[in-house]
Amino acid sequence: MEKFDILIAGAGVTGGMIARELSRYQLTVCLLDKANDVATGATKANSGIVHGGYDPEPGTLKAQLNASGVELLFEAAKQLNVPHKRNGSMVCAFAQEENHIIDQLYERGLENGIEGLSVITGDQARELEPELSDKVTKALLVTNSGIVCPYELTIAAVGNAMDNGVELKRNFAISDIAKIGEGFVVSAADGRKVQGKYLINCAGSFADDLAAMVGDKFYQIIPRAGEYMLLDKAEGVRVSRTIFQTPGKEGKGILVTPTNHGNLLTGPTATEVEHGESTETTGAQLAYVQRMGAKSVPGVNFRQVITSFTGVRASVAGGDFIIKMSDKVDGFVHVAGIDSPGLTCCVSIAKYVLDILKNAGVQLTEKENWNGTREDMHAFAKMSIEEKNEVIKNNPSYGKIICRCETVTEGEIIAAITKNPVALDIDGVKRRTRSGMGRCQGGFCSSYVMKLIAQHTGTDMTDVTKNGAGSYMLTEKM
Repeated sequence: MEKFDILIAGAGVTGGMIARELSRYQLTVCLLDKANDVATGATKANSGIVHGGYDPEPGTLKAQLNASGVELLFEAAKQLNVPHKRNGSMVCAFAQEENHIIDQLYERGLENGIEGLSVITGDQARELEPELSDKVTKALLVTNSGIVCPYELTIAAVGNAMDNGVELKRNFAISDIAKIGEGFVVSAADGRKVQGKYLINCAGSFADDLAAMVGDKFYQIIPRAGEYMLLDKAEGVRVSRTIFQTPGKEGKGILVTPTNHGNLLTGPTATEVEHGESTETTGAQLAYVQRMGAKSVPGVNFRQVITSFTGVRASVAGGDFIIKMSDKVDGFVHVAGIDSPGLTCCVSIAKYVLDILKNAGVQLTEKENWNGTREDMHAFAKMSIEEKNEVIKNNPSYGKIICRCETVTEGEIIAAITKNPVALDIDGVKRRTRSGMGRCQGGFCSSYVMKLIAQHTGTDMTDVTKNGAGSYMLTEKM
Protein backbone atom coordinates (compact mmCIF):
# COMPACT_ATOMS: atom_id res chain seq x y z
CA MET A 1 0.00 0.00 0.00
CA GLU A 2 1.42 3.34 -1.05
CA LYS A 3 1.71 5.99 1.63
CA PHE A 4 1.42 9.75 1.14
CA ASP A 5 1.45 12.85 3.27
CA ILE A 6 -1.76 14.15 1.73
CA LEU A 7 -4.61 12.56 -0.21
CA ILE A 8 -7.06 14.65 -2.24
CA ALA A 9 -10.40 13.08 -3.15
CA GLY A 10 -11.77 14.60 -6.36
CA ALA A 11 -9.88 15.85 -9.42
CA GLY A 12 -12.16 18.69 -10.40
CA VAL A 13 -10.94 22.27 -10.61
CA THR A 14 -10.84 22.65 -6.82
CA GLY A 15 -8.96 19.42 -6.14
CA GLY A 16 -6.67 20.04 -9.10
CA MET A 17 -5.74 23.52 -7.96
CA ILE A 18 -5.16 22.33 -4.39
CA ALA A 19 -2.85 19.62 -5.79
CA ARG A 20 -0.93 22.26 -7.74
CA GLU A 21 -0.60 24.47 -4.68
CA LEU A 22 0.67 21.56 -2.56
CA SER A 23 3.16 20.56 -5.26
CA ARG A 24 5.20 23.64 -4.32
CA TYR A 25 6.25 21.92 -1.11
CA GLN A 26 8.27 18.91 -0.05
CA LEU A 27 5.23 16.73 0.46
CA THR A 28 4.02 13.48 -1.06
CA VAL A 29 0.57 14.11 -2.54
CA CYS A 30 -1.89 11.80 -4.29
CA LEU A 31 -4.96 12.97 -6.20
CA LEU A 32 -7.80 10.43 -6.43
CA ASP A 33 -10.74 10.42 -8.83
CA LYS A 34 -13.38 7.84 -9.63
CA ALA A 35 -13.46 8.72 -13.34
CA ASN A 36 -11.19 7.89 -16.27
CA ASP A 37 -9.98 11.49 -16.45
CA VAL A 38 -9.81 14.68 -14.47
CA ALA A 39 -12.45 17.43 -14.75
CA THR A 40 -15.30 15.05 -15.58
CA GLY A 41 -17.80 16.20 -12.93
CA ALA A 42 -19.22 19.68 -12.46
CA THR A 43 -16.00 21.18 -13.81
CA LYS A 44 -16.45 20.01 -17.40
CA ALA A 45 -20.06 21.30 -17.61
CA ASN A 46 -19.47 24.78 -16.27
CA SER A 47 -20.26 28.27 -17.51
CA GLY A 48 -16.57 29.16 -17.39
CA ILE A 49 -17.34 32.56 -15.86
CA VAL A 50 -14.85 34.44 -13.69
CA HIS A 51 -17.38 36.20 -11.45
CA GLY A 52 -16.69 39.77 -10.42
CA GLY A 53 -17.63 39.35 -6.74
CA TYR A 54 -20.73 41.53 -6.44
CA ASP A 55 -23.13 38.65 -5.83
CA PRO A 56 -22.05 36.74 -2.66
CA GLU A 57 -23.57 37.82 0.64
CA PRO A 58 -21.11 40.14 2.44
CA GLY A 59 -19.30 38.48 5.30
CA THR A 60 -19.52 34.98 3.84
CA LEU A 61 -16.58 32.81 2.85
CA LYS A 62 -17.83 33.02 -0.73
CA ALA A 63 -17.56 36.81 -0.66
CA GLN A 64 -14.06 36.70 0.82
CA LEU A 65 -12.68 34.11 -1.59
CA ASN A 66 -14.41 35.61 -4.64
CA ALA A 67 -12.91 39.04 -3.95
CA SER A 68 -9.39 37.63 -3.68
CA GLY A 69 -9.89 34.87 -6.21
CA VAL A 70 -10.37 36.83 -9.43
CA GLU A 71 -6.80 38.09 -9.82
CA LEU A 72 -5.36 34.83 -8.46
CA LEU A 73 -7.28 32.88 -11.10
CA PHE A 74 -6.24 35.13 -13.98
CA GLU A 75 -2.61 34.86 -12.86
CA ALA A 76 -2.78 31.06 -12.63
CA ALA A 77 -4.44 30.82 -16.05
CA LYS A 78 -1.63 32.95 -17.48
CA GLN A 79 1.07 30.81 -15.86
CA LEU A 80 -0.58 27.61 -17.09
CA ASN A 81 -1.26 28.93 -20.61
CA VAL A 82 -5.00 28.31 -20.30
CA PRO A 83 -7.45 30.23 -22.53
CA HIS A 84 -8.94 33.14 -20.57
CA LYS A 85 -10.19 36.64 -21.20
CA ARG A 86 -11.15 39.61 -19.05
CA ASN A 87 -14.17 40.45 -21.18
CA GLY A 88 -16.38 41.92 -18.42
CA SER A 89 -20.05 41.33 -17.79
CA MET A 90 -23.45 42.99 -17.39
CA VAL A 91 -26.34 42.17 -15.08
CA CYS A 92 -29.52 43.40 -16.73
CA ALA A 93 -32.90 44.48 -15.40
CA PHE A 94 -35.83 44.11 -17.80
CA ALA A 95 -38.48 46.15 -15.99
CA GLN A 96 -38.62 49.16 -13.71
CA GLU A 97 -39.47 46.91 -10.77
CA GLU A 98 -36.15 45.07 -11.25
CA ASN A 99 -34.04 48.23 -11.23
CA HIS A 100 -33.61 48.19 -7.46
CA ILE A 101 -31.93 44.77 -7.71
CA ILE A 102 -29.19 46.33 -9.84
CA ASP A 103 -28.66 48.99 -7.17
CA GLN A 104 -28.54 46.33 -4.45
CA LEU A 105 -25.94 44.30 -6.34
CA TYR A 106 -23.86 47.43 -6.84
CA GLU A 107 -23.95 48.25 -3.13
CA ARG A 108 -23.18 44.64 -2.25
CA GLY A 109 -20.20 44.69 -4.58
CA LEU A 110 -18.85 47.82 -2.91
CA GLU A 111 -19.29 46.20 0.50
CA ASN A 112 -17.35 43.16 -0.76
CA GLY A 113 -14.51 45.47 -1.83
CA ILE A 114 -15.01 44.97 -5.57
CA GLU A 115 -13.68 47.64 -7.91
CA GLY A 116 -14.72 48.39 -11.49
CA LEU A 117 -18.49 48.40 -10.92
CA SER A 118 -20.89 50.97 -12.35
CA VAL A 119 -24.63 51.29 -12.86
CA ILE A 120 -25.69 52.26 -16.38
CA THR A 121 -28.98 52.87 -18.18
CA GLY A 122 -30.51 50.51 -20.71
CA ASP A 123 -29.49 52.81 -23.55
CA GLN A 124 -25.90 52.92 -22.31
CA ALA A 125 -25.91 49.14 -22.08
CA ARG A 126 -27.06 48.85 -25.70
CA GLU A 127 -24.33 51.23 -26.80
CA LEU A 128 -21.83 48.74 -25.41
CA GLU A 129 -23.75 45.64 -26.57
CA PRO A 130 -25.87 46.55 -29.62
CA GLU A 131 -27.68 43.19 -29.75
CA LEU A 132 -28.97 43.53 -26.21
CA SER A 133 -32.75 43.52 -25.79
CA ASP A 134 -34.54 46.86 -26.08
CA LYS A 135 -36.39 45.91 -22.90
CA VAL A 136 -33.28 46.29 -20.72
CA THR A 137 -33.95 49.23 -18.38
CA LYS A 138 -30.80 49.26 -16.27
CA ALA A 139 -27.58 47.28 -15.92
CA LEU A 140 -24.66 46.67 -13.61
CA LEU A 141 -21.44 46.90 -15.62
CA VAL A 142 -18.63 44.73 -14.22
CA THR A 143 -15.15 45.28 -15.65
CA ASN A 144 -13.04 42.90 -13.53
CA SER A 145 -14.87 39.71 -14.55
CA GLY A 146 -14.08 37.37 -17.41
CA ILE A 147 -14.16 33.89 -18.88
CA VAL A 148 -11.84 30.88 -18.63
CA CYS A 149 -11.98 27.34 -19.98
CA PRO A 150 -12.75 25.30 -16.82
CA TYR A 151 -11.69 21.84 -17.97
CA GLU A 152 -8.52 23.09 -19.65
CA LEU A 153 -7.70 24.96 -16.43
CA THR A 154 -8.11 21.73 -14.45
CA ILE A 155 -6.12 19.61 -16.90
CA ALA A 156 -3.32 22.18 -16.81
CA ALA A 157 -3.36 22.46 -13.01
CA VAL A 158 -3.26 18.68 -12.56
CA GLY A 159 -0.61 18.31 -15.25
CA ASN A 160 1.52 20.99 -13.61
CA ALA A 161 1.06 19.31 -10.22
CA MET A 162 2.10 15.94 -11.68
CA ASP A 163 5.13 17.50 -13.36
CA ASN A 164 6.07 18.70 -9.86
CA GLY A 165 5.68 15.27 -8.25
CA VAL A 166 1.97 14.78 -7.45
CA GLU A 167 0.56 11.33 -8.28
CA LEU A 168 -2.83 10.88 -9.96
CA LYS A 169 -4.91 7.72 -9.52
CA ARG A 170 -7.92 7.43 -11.82
CA ASN A 171 -10.90 5.07 -11.70
CA PHE A 172 -10.43 5.17 -7.94
CA ALA A 173 -14.03 5.04 -6.72
CA ILE A 174 -13.76 5.41 -2.95
CA SER A 175 -15.72 2.70 -1.15
CA ASP A 176 -14.32 2.99 2.36
CA ILE A 177 -12.24 5.30 4.54
CA ALA A 178 -10.65 3.91 7.71
CA LYS A 179 -9.19 6.24 10.34
CA ILE A 180 -5.90 4.94 11.70
CA GLY A 181 -3.32 6.39 14.05
CA GLU A 182 -1.26 7.93 11.27
CA GLY A 183 -4.13 9.23 9.20
CA PHE A 184 -6.41 7.36 6.80
CA VAL A 185 -6.55 4.25 4.68
CA VAL A 186 -8.70 4.94 1.63
CA SER A 187 -10.03 1.95 -0.30
CA ALA A 188 -11.34 1.84 -3.85
CA ALA A 189 -14.13 -0.41 -5.10
CA ASP A 190 -11.58 -2.44 -7.11
CA GLY A 191 -9.55 -3.29 -4.01
CA ARG A 192 -6.76 -0.73 -4.31
CA LYS A 193 -5.76 1.11 -1.15
CA VAL A 194 -3.72 4.20 -0.34
CA GLN A 195 -2.71 5.70 2.98
CA GLY A 196 -2.39 9.37 3.85
CA LYS A 197 -1.79 11.48 6.95
CA TYR A 198 -4.35 14.02 5.75
CA LEU A 199 -7.40 13.63 3.52
CA ILE A 200 -8.92 16.58 1.69
CA ASN A 201 -12.51 16.01 0.59
CA CYS A 202 -13.14 17.70 -2.79
CA ALA A 203 -15.68 15.14 -3.98
CA GLY A 204 -18.27 17.64 -5.22
CA SER A 205 -21.78 16.17 -5.29
CA PHE A 206 -20.51 13.18 -3.31
CA ALA A 207 -18.68 15.12 -0.59
CA ASP A 208 -21.32 14.28 2.00
CA ASP A 209 -20.89 10.56 1.25
CA LEU A 210 -17.17 10.81 2.06
CA ALA A 211 -17.92 12.84 5.18
CA ALA A 212 -20.27 10.06 6.28
CA MET A 213 -17.50 7.46 5.79
CA VAL A 214 -15.40 9.18 8.46
CA GLY A 215 -18.35 9.91 10.76
CA ASP A 216 -18.52 13.68 10.24
CA LYS A 217 -21.50 14.28 7.98
CA PHE A 218 -22.97 17.57 9.22
CA TYR A 219 -24.21 18.81 5.84
CA GLN A 220 -26.31 17.48 2.98
CA ILE A 221 -25.28 18.08 -0.62
CA ILE A 222 -28.13 19.41 -2.76
CA PRO A 223 -27.37 18.49 -6.40
CA ARG A 224 -28.68 21.10 -8.85
CA ALA A 225 -28.61 20.41 -12.57
CA GLY A 226 -27.81 23.19 -14.98
CA GLU A 227 -28.63 22.64 -18.66
CA TYR A 228 -26.75 24.54 -21.38
CA MET A 229 -26.88 25.09 -25.11
CA LEU A 230 -23.64 25.67 -27.05
CA LEU A 231 -23.91 27.46 -30.36
CA ASP A 232 -21.67 27.50 -33.42
CA LYS A 233 -18.93 30.09 -33.77
CA ALA A 234 -21.11 31.92 -36.27
CA GLU A 235 -23.10 33.09 -33.22
CA GLY A 236 -20.07 33.83 -31.06
CA VAL A 237 -19.97 37.51 -32.05
CA ARG A 238 -23.46 38.36 -30.76
CA VAL A 239 -22.05 39.80 -27.51
CA SER A 240 -18.57 40.59 -26.28
CA ARG A 241 -19.42 40.50 -22.57
CA THR A 242 -21.19 37.93 -20.41
CA ILE A 243 -24.83 38.95 -20.13
CA PHE A 244 -26.67 38.05 -16.91
CA GLN A 245 -30.25 38.58 -15.85
CA THR A 246 -31.12 39.63 -12.32
CA PRO A 247 -30.44 36.67 -9.98
CA GLY A 248 -33.03 34.60 -8.12
CA LYS A 249 -33.02 32.22 -5.18
CA GLU A 250 -31.70 29.30 -7.25
CA GLY A 251 -28.78 31.13 -8.81
CA LYS A 252 -27.66 33.78 -11.25
CA GLY A 253 -30.20 32.89 -13.90
CA ILE A 254 -29.75 32.27 -17.62
CA LEU A 255 -26.67 33.90 -19.10
CA VAL A 256 -25.49 34.49 -22.65
CA THR A 257 -21.73 34.57 -23.04
CA PRO A 258 -18.99 34.22 -25.60
CA THR A 259 -16.52 31.42 -24.91
CA ASN A 260 -12.74 31.60 -25.14
CA HIS A 261 -12.84 29.55 -28.33
CA GLY A 262 -15.37 31.73 -30.15
CA ASN A 263 -18.67 29.95 -29.54
CA LEU A 264 -21.75 31.31 -27.79
CA LEU A 265 -23.01 29.63 -24.62
CA THR A 266 -26.38 30.08 -22.93
CA GLY A 267 -27.71 28.57 -19.70
CA PRO A 268 -27.79 27.21 -17.04
CA THR A 269 -31.05 26.14 -15.47
CA ALA A 270 -31.09 25.25 -11.76
CA THR A 271 -33.14 22.12 -11.11
CA GLU A 272 -32.75 20.03 -7.98
CA VAL A 273 -32.00 16.43 -9.02
CA GLU A 274 -31.60 13.08 -7.36
CA HIS A 275 -27.81 12.75 -7.46
CA GLY A 276 -24.62 14.14 -8.96
CA GLU A 277 -24.76 11.93 -12.03
CA SER A 278 -28.19 13.15 -13.19
CA THR A 279 -26.72 14.80 -16.27
CA GLU A 280 -29.44 14.09 -18.82
CA THR A 281 -30.85 16.99 -20.83
CA THR A 282 -34.59 17.61 -21.14
CA GLY A 283 -36.69 19.24 -23.82
CA ALA A 284 -38.54 21.42 -21.34
CA GLN A 285 -35.42 22.80 -19.69
CA LEU A 286 -33.62 23.43 -22.98
CA ALA A 287 -36.69 25.26 -24.27
CA TYR A 288 -36.50 27.42 -21.14
CA VAL A 289 -32.81 28.12 -21.81
CA GLN A 290 -33.65 29.18 -25.35
CA ARG A 291 -36.55 31.38 -24.29
CA MET A 292 -34.61 33.13 -21.55
CA GLY A 293 -31.48 33.48 -23.65
CA ALA A 294 -33.55 35.20 -26.32
CA LYS A 295 -34.93 37.52 -23.64
CA SER A 296 -31.43 38.98 -23.20
CA VAL A 297 -30.22 38.78 -26.80
CA PRO A 298 -33.21 38.40 -29.15
CA GLY A 299 -31.13 37.96 -32.29
CA VAL A 300 -29.49 34.69 -31.27
CA ASN A 301 -30.12 32.05 -33.92
CA PHE A 302 -30.82 28.90 -31.93
CA ARG A 303 -30.79 26.84 -35.12
CA GLN A 304 -27.01 27.11 -34.73
CA VAL A 305 -26.92 24.97 -31.55
CA ILE A 306 -24.22 22.32 -32.02
CA THR A 307 -24.61 20.55 -28.67
CA SER A 308 -26.40 20.69 -25.34
CA PHE A 309 -25.24 19.36 -21.99
CA THR A 310 -25.93 19.32 -18.26
CA GLY A 311 -23.69 19.91 -15.28
CA VAL A 312 -24.59 19.18 -11.66
CA ARG A 313 -23.35 21.62 -9.06
CA ALA A 314 -23.08 20.72 -5.39
CA SER A 315 -24.97 23.15 -3.16
CA VAL A 316 -25.62 23.07 0.57
CA ALA A 317 -28.54 24.41 2.58
CA GLY A 318 -26.60 27.28 4.16
CA GLY A 319 -25.53 28.60 0.77
CA ASP A 320 -21.90 29.21 1.73
CA PHE A 321 -18.77 27.18 1.05
CA ILE A 322 -17.81 24.64 3.72
CA ILE A 323 -14.01 24.68 3.98
CA LYS A 324 -12.61 23.60 7.33
CA MET A 325 -10.70 20.97 9.25
CA SER A 326 -13.10 18.45 10.70
CA ASP A 327 -14.08 19.09 14.31
CA LYS A 328 -14.46 15.34 14.89
CA VAL A 329 -11.82 13.64 12.77
CA ASP A 330 -8.22 14.86 12.92
CA GLY A 331 -6.68 15.35 9.51
CA PHE A 332 -9.91 15.35 7.48
CA VAL A 333 -10.49 18.59 5.58
CA HIS A 334 -13.96 19.44 4.26
CA VAL A 335 -14.08 21.33 0.95
CA ALA A 336 -17.79 21.07 0.20
CA GLY A 337 -20.68 23.04 -1.25
CA ILE A 338 -18.39 24.54 -3.88
CA ASP A 339 -21.02 25.83 -6.27
CA SER A 340 -20.90 29.23 -7.98
CA PRO A 341 -18.52 31.11 -7.79
CA GLY A 342 -16.40 28.04 -7.12
CA LEU A 343 -14.47 28.18 -10.40
CA THR A 344 -13.54 31.82 -9.75
CA CYS A 345 -12.40 30.89 -6.23
CA CYS A 346 -10.41 27.76 -7.06
CA VAL A 347 -6.99 29.32 -6.45
CA SER A 348 -8.09 31.27 -3.39
CA ILE A 349 -9.70 28.07 -2.04
CA ALA A 350 -6.40 26.24 -2.58
CA LYS A 351 -4.52 28.88 -0.61
CA TYR A 352 -7.19 28.83 2.11
CA VAL A 353 -6.80 25.04 2.42
CA LEU A 354 -3.04 25.49 2.56
CA ASP A 355 -3.47 27.77 5.59
CA ILE A 356 -5.71 25.15 7.24
CA LEU A 357 -3.00 22.51 6.81
CA LYS A 358 -0.32 24.89 8.04
CA ASN A 359 -2.34 25.67 11.15
CA ALA A 360 -2.76 21.92 11.69
CA GLY A 361 1.00 21.52 11.85
CA VAL A 362 1.85 20.42 8.30
CA GLN A 363 5.45 21.39 7.56
CA LEU A 364 5.50 23.46 4.36
CA THR A 365 9.05 23.53 3.04
CA GLU A 366 9.20 24.95 -0.48
CA LYS A 367 10.90 23.02 -3.26
CA GLU A 368 13.85 24.79 -4.84
CA ASN A 369 13.01 23.47 -8.31
CA TRP A 370 9.23 24.01 -8.38
CA ASN A 371 7.98 25.18 -11.77
CA GLY A 372 4.51 26.72 -11.88
CA THR A 373 4.35 27.18 -15.64
CA ARG A 374 3.07 24.81 -18.29
CA GLU A 375 3.56 24.53 -22.03
CA ASP A 376 0.77 26.02 -24.13
CA MET A 377 -1.19 23.08 -25.54
CA HIS A 378 -2.61 25.39 -28.24
CA ALA A 379 0.73 26.89 -29.24
CA PHE A 380 0.74 25.38 -32.74
CA ALA A 381 -2.67 26.82 -33.59
CA LYS A 382 -1.44 30.30 -32.65
CA MET A 383 1.70 30.18 -34.80
CA SER A 384 2.24 32.02 -38.05
CA ILE A 385 2.35 30.01 -41.29
CA GLU A 386 6.15 30.30 -41.32
CA GLU A 387 6.41 29.02 -37.74
CA LYS A 388 4.04 26.15 -38.46
CA ASN A 389 6.04 25.11 -41.51
CA GLU A 390 9.19 25.01 -39.41
CA VAL A 391 7.51 22.79 -36.80
CA ILE A 392 6.18 20.47 -39.52
CA LYS A 393 9.70 20.07 -40.96
CA ASN A 394 10.85 18.70 -37.61
CA ASN A 395 7.65 16.76 -36.83
CA PRO A 396 5.48 15.89 -39.86
CA SER A 397 2.58 14.82 -37.62
CA TYR A 398 1.78 18.51 -37.18
CA GLY A 399 1.11 18.68 -40.91
CA LYS A 400 -1.82 16.22 -40.73
CA ILE A 401 -5.20 17.78 -39.95
CA ILE A 402 -7.35 15.31 -38.00
CA CYS A 403 -10.22 17.55 -36.85
CA ARG A 404 -11.36 19.70 -39.77
CA CYS A 405 -13.88 21.77 -37.80
CA GLU A 406 -11.35 22.98 -35.23
CA THR A 407 -8.19 22.48 -37.35
CA VAL A 408 -6.51 20.14 -34.86
CA THR A 409 -3.42 18.27 -36.01
CA GLU A 410 -2.20 14.77 -35.34
CA GLY A 411 0.78 16.24 -33.48
CA GLU A 412 -1.49 18.05 -31.03
CA ILE A 413 -3.51 14.89 -30.41
CA ILE A 414 -0.36 12.85 -29.77
CA ALA A 415 0.78 15.51 -27.31
CA ALA A 416 -2.54 15.17 -25.47
CA ILE A 417 -2.07 11.41 -25.24
CA THR A 418 1.52 11.66 -23.97
CA LYS A 419 1.65 14.68 -21.61
CA ASN A 420 0.46 14.79 -17.99
CA PRO A 421 -2.31 14.01 -17.32
CA VAL A 422 -2.45 11.80 -20.42
CA ALA A 423 -5.76 11.46 -22.25
CA LEU A 424 -7.01 7.86 -22.12
CA ASP A 425 -10.29 8.22 -24.02
CA ILE A 426 -11.89 10.20 -26.84
CA ASP A 427 -13.46 12.82 -24.60
CA GLY A 428 -10.12 13.29 -22.88
CA VAL A 429 -8.53 14.17 -26.22
CA LYS A 430 -11.51 16.41 -26.96
CA ARG A 431 -11.05 18.44 -23.78
CA ARG A 432 -7.33 18.89 -24.39
CA THR A 433 -7.29 19.66 -28.11
CA ARG A 434 -10.88 20.59 -29.11
CA SER A 435 -10.89 17.70 -31.58
CA GLY A 436 -14.60 16.86 -31.82
CA MET A 437 -15.77 20.21 -30.42
CA GLY A 438 -16.82 21.71 -33.74
CA ARG A 439 -19.91 21.60 -35.93
CA CYS A 440 -19.77 17.88 -36.65
CA GLN A 441 -19.10 17.00 -32.99
CA GLY A 442 -16.51 14.37 -33.86
CA GLY A 443 -18.33 12.82 -36.76
CA PHE A 444 -15.22 12.86 -38.96
CA CYS A 445 -12.30 12.76 -36.54
CA SER A 446 -13.34 10.31 -33.79
CA SER A 447 -12.21 7.17 -35.59
CA TYR A 448 -8.73 8.56 -36.22
CA VAL A 449 -8.49 9.76 -32.61
CA MET A 450 -9.35 6.20 -31.52
CA LYS A 451 -6.57 4.86 -33.70
CA LEU A 452 -4.02 7.26 -32.19
CA ILE A 453 -5.11 6.44 -28.63
CA ALA A 454 -4.75 2.72 -29.35
CA GLN A 455 -1.30 3.21 -30.88
CA HIS A 456 0.09 5.35 -28.09
CA THR A 457 -1.42 3.48 -25.13
CA GLY A 458 -0.65 0.01 -26.46
CA THR A 459 -4.29 -1.08 -26.53
CA ASP A 460 -6.62 -2.45 -29.15
CA MET A 461 -9.10 -0.08 -30.80
CA THR A 462 -11.95 -2.16 -29.40
CA ASP A 463 -10.73 -1.20 -25.91
CA VAL A 464 -10.81 2.55 -26.59
CA THR A 465 -13.76 4.27 -24.92
CA LYS A 466 -15.57 7.55 -25.29
CA ASN A 467 -15.33 8.48 -21.60
CA GLY A 468 -14.29 5.46 -19.55
CA ALA A 469 -15.79 2.16 -18.49
CA GLY A 470 -18.90 1.08 -20.38
CA SER A 471 -18.62 3.63 -23.20
CA TYR A 472 -17.00 1.46 -25.87
CA MET A 473 -17.13 2.73 -29.43
CA LEU A 474 -16.51 -0.64 -31.13
CA THR A 475 -17.73 -4.09 -30.19
CA GLU A 476 -15.54 -6.35 -32.31
CA LYS A 477 -13.26 -6.55 -35.32
CA MET A 478 -14.82 -7.47 -38.65
